[in-house]
Amino acid sequence: MQPETEWTVGSLLDWTAQYFVKKGCDSPRLDAEVLLAHALKLKRIDLYTRYNEAIEEDAKAKFRDLVRRRAEGCPVAYLVASKEFYSLPFYVNQDVLIPRPDTECLVDVALRIAKKESWKTILDLGTGSGCIAIALAKSLPQVKIVAVDISPKALAVASKNAITNKVADRVSFVEGDLFTPLEKGLAFDAIVSNPPYIPDSDIKDLDKDVKDYEPRLALSGGGDGFSVFDQILAGAGSRLNAGGHLFVEIGSPQEESSRARFKAYSGFQLHPTILDGGRNPRVLHATKNS
Repeated sequence: MQPETEWTVGSLLDWTAQYFVKKGCDSPRLDAEVLLAHALKLKRIDLYTRYNEAIEEDAKAKFRDLVRRRAEGCPVAYLVASKEFYSLPFYVNQDVLIPRPDTECLVDVALRIAKKESWKTILDLGTGSGCIAIALAKSLPQVKIVAVDISPKALAVASKNAITNKVADRVSFVEGDLFTPLEKGLAFDAIVSNPPYIPDSDIKDLDKDVKDYEPRLALSGGGDGFSVFDQILAGAGSRLNAGGHLFVEIGSPQEESSRARFKAYSGFQLHPTILDGGRNPRVLHATKNS
């Protein structure tokens, strides 16, 4: 390793990326860039305009700690307390699931339909960081959204994100278990949800940065992965207006089973499964019959 006085932005990036490769990180160079930019309070692109600049000791100390924690498995999003979703900034901590790009396909299809039908109300079940509700609210200024989560700590994160993204006046956060806290008779033009859907027996096989850091409450779908999914299906009919839409994210291997489960519930028209950016089954979309 070089003497401390010789570390520059470029040499530190190169060494850290190689170190992360040895540690098995999926995106070693990107991780190094994000963490160093955070330590230096810069944008990532600015690292390359200052590539040959020496690093001050306090920034190096902060960066060393971030690198150590990342090598131990902590996700980058938690280390920098930030994750972009639908081109919007979201604060995240270990009280919420880190937003995934795959979930953006749910937002895409919901927005397409909402703009054609002029929705007025949306229900987001298990809102977590609030990423789905807030992304929808940002693009649909006429819509009011109710976002429910059983975790008060998650709701605190979501509320902060609504303020940051300037939609707090149109997204109401409610603590409770799925439909339970809603007023009797309250119905919506659409229901959206990214529920926990991983079977309990599969959690041990997840990557370390998921199973050891992200909240189990947001991961566990019970013994078969469908415990929350089934509750959503059972309650959605009475909470949707006639012609209303239901969008539920699923795990890719669950497509056949999840579609089959709809057969137990009359009154819905099930549409083709929505694929994510990797062309994997990701979201079920159904319409309530008029």
